[in-house]
Amino acid sequence: MIERIAFQGILFGLLAMLAPHGLPTAQAAEVMRPAERGYRYYAAGDLQARTPLPPRLGLMLMGGGDYVDEAFGWFIERAGEGHIVVLSASGGDALQHEFYEHLGNIASVQTFVFERREGASDPFLLAAVAKADGIFIAGGDQSRYIRFWKGTPLNTALDRHVRKGKPLGGTSAGLAILGRTSYGALDGGSISSSHALADPLGAAVTLEDDFLHLPFLARVITDSHFGKRERLGRLVAFLARAEHDGLVEQPIGIGVDENTALCIDADGIGRVFSGSAGHAWLVRPQATDRSLVEGAPLTADKVAVTLIGADSRIDLATFHVEDPAFSTTAAIDDGELELESPLPDLQ
Repeated sequence: MIERIAFQGILFGLLAMLAPHGLPTAQAAEVMRPAERGYRYYAAGDLQARTPLPPRLGLMLMGGGDYVDEAFGWFIERAGEGHIVVLSASGGDALQHEFYEHLGNIASVQTFVFERREGASDPFLLAAVAKADGIFIAGGDQSRYIRFWKGTPLNTALDRHVRKGKPLGGTSAGLAILGRTSYGALDGGSISSSHALADPLGAAVTLEDDFLHLPFLARVITDSHFGKRERLGRLVAFLARAEHDGLVEQPIGIGVDENTALCIDADGIGRVFSGSAGHAWLVRPQATDRSLVEGAPLTADKVAVTLIGADSRIDLATFHVEDPAFSTTAAIDDGELELESPLPDLQ
């Protein structure tokens, strides 16, 4: 074992001298940092290049599906066209190719694909996160992010990254963990709206609290693939459960459609970019339901539902929406959700 460690140290030194700018190539780093570290590693670009512009705070909430070039352009600009770190727990470096080759205008991208919790304490990874100008959390399985990252040095580093005024984004599972309280899918499945409304206090409604601590999202629970997978009902159930359990006072839901992103600037003003006329959905219970009983369906009145479109703006300080695309009120009776006005045709 000692001989193996010594050999890896010599290999690291040789490759560092041979690689451009004194840093190992992606292929070399993959050799030096095998699965024993708890992650797979990929890189593209010049890791030592100067960041062209100062990074600025921004949150990118993407609902899954196809990547939205305009939203990613917004994110890259917020990152000062500098160095992006992609965090994932499945797949490979597809998103890295999207950033570096398709979108371009960026100094470098590094990707860490987690396989075990130990990776969230690795010095090499933590150094990359500390130096990142922007961090993006890929899709996959949010339960892995919670199990691999919560309470680790990486968890602390992500909070610190945003406090330093740098952008953070996530799509699908990466979006699911951005709120103050998150649906963790910790039972190994993904609960449907009908199931969640039928038993909001059931074991399958796995809400996780005190993970990431991001500005403007302290009262927010997020959800993705929203309109296509008919997730309004389950988000209402999550909000009811979070308040019942004392996780969030007066919680607010934000759902984001596929191929769509809600991008929030440093002043807390959010705008929507979409490749398919999608929306972000603001879900606000207007009355507290204190009658939840384990095994019993949800009943709730006056849940305000507002669709935020490309021409809308939302102030995350007050949750006021300027020029909403559509507004209505939902009511849930014995686990059945009904809308006061029917939704418009959605993409």
